[in-house]
Amino acid sequence: MSKNIIKTNGGKRAGAGRKEGTGKFGEPTSVLRIPASQAPVIKDYLVAYQHKKVVSTIDALTEFALPALNFLSIKLPLYTSKVSAGFPSPADEHMETRLDPSEFLIDQKDATFFVTIQGFSMIDVGLLPNDKAVVDRSKKASMGNIVLAVVDGEFTIKILSRNKAGVVMLTPANATGAYAPIEITEGMNFEIWGVVTGSFRRFT
Repeated sequence: MSKNIIKTNGGKRAGAGRKEGTGKFGEPTSVLRIPASQAPVIKDYLVAYQHKKVVSTIDALTEFALPALNFLSIKLPLYTSKVSAGFPSPADEHMETRLDPSEFLIDQKDATFFVTIQGFSMIDVGLLPNDKAVVDRSKKASMGNIVLAVVDGEFTIKILSRNKAGVVMLTPANATGAYAPIEITEGMNFEIWGVVTGSFRRFT
């Protein structure tokens, strides 16, 4: 019998194991031997480290407001004619209708509130710092919606999406690359509070 036997089973298989860039930290992993008594300390540190990474890209929101309970309907002229940069002079014949800003912005009054935008993570969809985002809790969030979410106790506004692996993501809208998508991983405290239906701002 020949002694030159080539084993074809066992050992590491090509492509086996966790793919690079996946997992809670999105990094390759390595084996590290530590005292058993220190394992809880290391785990707590890693949880805190991951939370810090998420918060750094989250543009956490802290200022919320509800619509006034007894606001008066205010219908203002809405003109159909385009106004060039300069001194506008809309004529009465171009007035299409009268628009109530509250009715335009709010679908469900008892389910709507306002959030003040902080940071620059959503500037590519027109949400700038100090803008007021209109959030409706009655609407069911779908992929591609801009949502108000809670991630590990921090509020943030991002685009709800999935990556190629089907993992839920909170994606920023900032082409500079300064903000990374937030991958919703197992163990995260994650909840969608509402869908962003609009926004408004003041210039003066």
